[in-house]
Amino acid sequence: MMQNQQNPMHQNMHTGNVPQQMNHGGHEVFDVHEVLSGSIGAMDQYLMLRQHVKDPELMDILDRQYRFMQDEYNITVECFKTGQDPSKPTQSYKMNQGNDFVYGLTPSQPKKPAQSVSEFTDACISGMMLGCVKSGASMKTMAAMEVTNPVVRRVLADSVPNCIEMAYELSIYQNKHHYYQVPQLAQQDMQQLLNAYAPAQVQMQMPNNNMLS
Repeated sequence: MMQNQQNPMHQNMHTGNVPQQMNHGGHEVFDVHEVLSGSIGAMDQYLMLRQHVKDPELMDILDRQYRFMQDEYNITVECFKTGQDPSKPTQSYKMNQGNDFVYGLTPSQPKKPAQSVSEFTDACISGMMLGCVKSGASMKTMAAMEVTNPVVRRVLADSVPNCIEMAYELSIYQNKHHYYQVPQLAQQDMQQLLNAYAPAQVQMQMPNNNMLS
């Protein structure tokens, strides 16, 4: 008699009547765990780096990005646990500076690993911050494509542009202070590559069925 009884959850999984908090696939659970662990790691690294920052501008970027990461992490945890819309909507990260890059290379000292934390510079710190948000963008993109829960998928997908915006902000900061230099191709090579593609035809030319017969 006991062997013929089915677990209610097992029945729900087959009928599709799954409780909201259980509305997750296996790959999704593992990938979201990785995303959340990565978010904690990024915030912990920001917290650890903060004491070594010297430039007030970089300190402002770090604090604003940390607060945004924390808020986004809480939203993700909430909807992951409940399977429902979070209590507050997702936001878009806005950087405070322009988007002008300085192009070209100037002579600089070769980079090498620091021998102690006392050697940490703002160039080094901003580079580590950049690595955190770039890693987050990759993990969230991969996870979003494995998610079955529509709310979690949307929250993760909304988070990816925020990681990109944070990375862009840090790249601009580094470029402005000559920590990150952007080379360009020769003008002739650049023009050739810019004109290497032509627009697709607006209307596809379908084959004539009469000709095929």
